[in-house]
Amino acid sequence: MIESCSSAARPLSRKGTAMQTIKGPAIFLAQFAGDAAPFNTLPEIARWAAGHGFEGVQIPSWDTRLIELARAAESKDYCDELQGTLAEVGIVLTELSTHLQGQLVAVHPAYDTLFDGFAPAALRGKPAARQQWAVEQLKLAAKASARLGLTAHATFSGALAWPYLYPWPQRPPGLIEDAFDELARRWRPILDAFDAAGCDLCFEIHPGEDLFDGTTFEMFLERVGAHPRCNILFDPSHFVLQQLDYLGYLDVFHERIRMFHVKDAEFHPSPYQGVYSGYAPWADRAGRFRSVGDGQVDFKRIFAKLAQYDFPGWAVLEWECALKHPEQGAAEGAKFIRDHIIPVSAHAFDDFAASDVDRQANRTLLGLEAADRGPGARS
Repeated sequence: MIESCSSAARPLSRKGTAMQTIKGPAIFLAQFAGDAAPFNTLPEIARWAAGHGFEGVQIPSWDTRLIELARAAESKDYCDELQGTLAEVGIVLTELSTHLQGQLVAVHPAYDTLFDGFAPAALRGKPAARQQWAVEQLKLAAKASARLGLTAHATFSGALAWPYLYPWPQRPPGLIEDAFDELARRWRPILDAFDAAGCDLCFEIHPGEDLFDGTTFEMFLERVGAHPRCNILFDPSHFVLQQLDYLGYLDVFHERIRMFHVKDAEFHPSPYQGVYSGYAPWADRAGRFRSVGDGQVDFKRIFAKLAQYDFPGWAVLEWECALKHPEQGAAEGAKFIRDHIIPVSAHAFDDFAASDVDRQANRTLLGLEAADRGPGARS
């Protein structure tokens, strides 16, 4: 098919480049992978995703039913085979994820036992060995992303300071600063590995991680020297549950946002619950995740802002809902994303009224001709 226009004719984004349409819909497979068909092999889950209308999949790198991370890091033939498997059903690989491994890069001792389940059995009860394994997993993911031709990667930052979130008792001076210094020290070599791979490392801004809002991201970014590969996975659901301004966040941090999870949430405070939700189960919380379209996130404005700021990536459904069945959430999610993606215009809306005026005429219009003729010149 012949292109309707050249890139030179397209409107420019704030970055000074031709605007592009957000890619999608895609789906994050972590919440769907399982031991039963069609969710237990890559060919079958890809066929299932395509059947629901998705064009891309984001793969959790810890799930060996879907990918062998070490093999992908070393073998171009394996990566070609993986992508060929997806291509057979009309699906592409959007990104890899190391959420679970990234969590283990920084674990406060209070959470050692709980997070041991994210590591191989041989490393449980061995925090130092577990952390070393996690760092190597991230470096493997950088190599795998390069072999797969991917330009963005999803992860968690882990957390050293999270137990001290609320300042009671008062935090000792320097505690948070020391925590972020150490967090940056651990991540800097990983960021360098992703830089060598030509891939952005995108931290999901998420409660439970040390990077959970704009302030904490900036604290970390400063400590890694504004590293060009230190970027953001934007998921507005976590902003709703924290009561953060997710639209304003796009205005402030859009240059660092390289990934997007389409996930909904709602927040209904009561005399019994606020943002901490009183330890209630998910279905009974004041703030809870919902299937897209069932919550409070203003996706119309989010997609508009992402188009305005020339977001370069994919709109990826992450399904988490306290009420709805996942199959229905997936089926509705693909259509929801497709309906919200804004195909960017090839020309400005007021081009019909454009006039062919040269620079000299512009100076006349601005009343600058008299100034050009020097002092004492008459208009």
